[in-house]
Amino acid sequence: MATSLRRAVGTPLLYFFILGDILGAGVYVLVGEVAGQSGGAVWLPLLTALVLAALTAGSYAELATRYPRAGGSAHYATTAFGPAAGSLVGFCMLAAGVVSVGALALAFAGDYLRALVSLPTLVVVVVFLAVLALLNIRGVKESLGANAVATVVEVGGLLLVIGLGAWVVLRGDADLGRLAEVGAGGHGVLGATLAGTVLAYYSFVGFETSVNLAEEVEHPRRSYPRALFGALLTAGVVYLLIGVVTSASVPTDELAGSSGPLLEVVRLAGGVPDWLFGVVALVAVANGALLTGIMSSRLAYGMARDGLLPSPLARVLPGRRTPWVAVLATSALSLVLALTGEVAALAETLVLLLLIVFTAVNAAVLVLRRREGGEADHFRVPAVLPWLGLASCLLLFTRIDGAVWLRGLVLLGLGALLAAVNAVRARRGGRDRAEDGDRDAEVPEPSGRS
Repeated sequence: MATSLRRAVGTPLLYFFILGDILGAGVYVLVGEVAGQSGGAVWLPLLTALVLAALTAGSYAELATRYPRAGGSAHYATTAFGPAAGSLVGFCMLAAGVVSVGALALAFAGDYLRALVSLPTLVVVVVFLAVLALLNIRGVKESLGANAVATVVEVGGLLLVIGLGAWVVLRGDADLGRLAEVGAGGHGVLGATLAGTVLAYYSFVGFETSVNLAEEVEHPRRSYPRALFGALLTAGVVYLLIGVVTSASVPTDELAGSSGPLLEVVRLAGGVPDWLFGVVALVAVANGALLTGIMSSRLAYGMARDGLLPSPLARVLPGRRTPWVAVLATSALSLVLALTGEVAALAETLVLLLLIVFTAVNAAVLVLRRREGGEADHFRVPAVLPWLGLASCLLLFTRIDGAVWLRGLVLLGLGALLAAVNAVRARRGGRDRAEDGDRDAEVPEPSGRS
């Protein structure tokens, strides 16, 4: 029998959850890719992506405080558009989360770990995912406590890069003129900025996973907006500073061709051993996998409770009150993906899947406001922001390559099949309830006379 989750998350833990999820492993390779698309002015697509992400974050803040329960995006879409839409949105989130955890498990077993110790990839992936699953099952408070420590390490590593980059600038070994260079890869100024923005946008996603914790937040209507916007702003400032110092310190071609762009800054500045930064990168990878695993399990739990996935996924561990079946199921799927070695191809569809989710969430705000009536005991954003959020998603859709669309359509087809099944079940359940009501109406009421 499913029971409610324990409210054990305060504002600080929620802030670190969101910040840790945004400042994930992607930032350690992202800057070089953005430079390859947009040129030396890496800060420009980062700033653009921050603004676009903040628009959709506003919609999440409103819905999470109005519906503080697990299920997040899927629950919002179900409430606004019905179970078919909720199924599709939830499936997109689940697919993105499960694939992301599998990819991060493989990344953890990769070059950063091999720089420290040589272990078989299979063993590392299995142990890595098993440890994350056990920590997740033990409890969200324990998981977020580990996340808080890991986030401090992540932020410390990024601040180290910022400080070393500033030292390179101050000693005269940087070229500040590169910060005004926009245009790369055959793109003009606008095209280069938008191409870089798509990559940079991925670095800001992560805030959407936190809504699945709303049911476990002590005071969601007060805590969630503060934690969300505070974490997004913090991540934005850190990213912008990273973009400035890396671009100014490292030549654009060298930056774009590096698989470890932040390590290039560390080496250029000198004085810090490579292995130390490797440890920081491993912590970032593990933290990202932990947080995404929490999101995936809570989303599966919420969808199962709403009748959109098999009901066993809604089972909660007695005492711990954590969704243990959902944790095991999502971890097993991530393990399968990691061991097949196909994660790299699927990972490119994550932005597409999340844009579909973000489109539905922004639209849900507009639809549900019409049903709200006069009450508004939750956080609200200006009415124009959900519309701007929709427009930002449509803009980014146009920048996604055709090959990514083809891969994404396979997953979307599976999600559409699940949506169709749930729509049929919902209609059948509605007819059954109507027929039961008709039969009850035909039974004559007792006259009350003996």
